[in-house]
Amino acid sequence: MELLILAGAILLVAIVAIVMGVRTVPQGQVWTVERFGRFTRTLDPGLHLIIPLVDRIGHRMVIQETVLDIPEQAVITKDNAAVLVDGIVYYRVMDVVKAAYQVAGLANALEALAMTNLRSVIGSMTFDETLSKREEISRQLMTVLDAATDPWGVKVTRVELRKVEPPANLVEAMNLQMTAERRRRAVVAEAEGKREAVVLEAQGRKEAADLDAQARERLAEAEAKAVTSVALASEGAGNAALSYFVAEKYIKALEALAANPATKTLIMPMETASMAGQIAQVMAVLAANNPPPAEPAPPRRYPA
Repeated sequence: MELLILAGAILLVAIVAIVMGVRTVPQGQVWTVERFGRFTRTLDPGLHLIIPLVDRIGHRMVIQETVLDIPEQAVITKDNAAVLVDGIVYYRVMDVVKAAYQVAGLANALEALAMTNLRSVIGSMTFDETLSKREEISRQLMTVLDAATDPWGVKVTRVELRKVEPPANLVEAMNLQMTAERRRRAVVAEAEGKREAVVLEAQGRKEAADLDAQARERLAEAEAKAVTSVALASEGAGNAALSYFVAEKYIKALEALAANPATKTLIMPMETASMAGQIAQVMAVLAANNPPPAEPAPPRRYPA
């Protein structure tokens, strides 16, 4: 009976030892094995056996890409503006042994490192640069974190800023500044429009005056050519030709007055008769100097 009890006890101890020595590592993790507190080996995903009471599992390291939240914090920019910033860090354990034994509390250490370097990066920029250069901030922060965590066997793959917000009073001041800037642009645009309109109007008047002057010049040239032509045609009767043109203008003015329906009575001055006489004299001179061409003689007829 005692032998049966002893055998049963030995069998039970053996079963417990086997159960304690069997370890199943899930996919995406790597475990470290310590013998009497000293690291001996790692266990990859799958079924493994260890020596009970001698070996134990030290650290269960996740080798998948892990997301770490950066808590929200107030950061002072280069121009002494306070902004509220938070973000996320993506990292992956590349060396399990270093990540397990080179740093105590990997997640806490990485979080503290990200917060301090975030303050450093944003502190070197102005407020406007902080709002407009998120990608540059993320790139600089990722470079710094990756270099700092390399001795820990960790690879920082990505850093993203989720929020970069100024305090409420600064937002209100920015809105006022933006409103004032828009009003200034509107006033400047209106002033430029008025100036361009005045310039265009002045150019139009100048061009119209130039065209009017050209037209008057051409009309004067035409009248001068007409007077010269008449004077040459009259062979010395220049004064008579001039009197002829003056009389012609005078008669045209009288015709315009007579054609006006508002004119009921037309009083002719005494100089009209003398003017008509001058016209007749000029016409006589022109007729004498320029006789009409002679008619051709009729053809002679000869008897048959």
